[in-house]
Amino acid sequence: MTSKNKKESNKKDSQLIIRINGEQRDKFVSMCEDMDTSAAREIRRFIKEFLAENKDKD
Repeated sequence: MTSKNKKESNKKDSQLIIRINGEQRDKFVSMCEDMDTSAAREIRRFIKEFLAENKDKD
């Protein structure tokens, strides 16, 4: 895969809107900031790991 194709495959072009408890959201965002990461990055990481762990169940 060329670097151009890799960039295109990592393109973020969709949104996922979820409803969560405000207190949990605030704690999550705060923890992410303390760990020098973003909430979005951690949610994307979770989704990637979840898909990899469950790919055979598809």
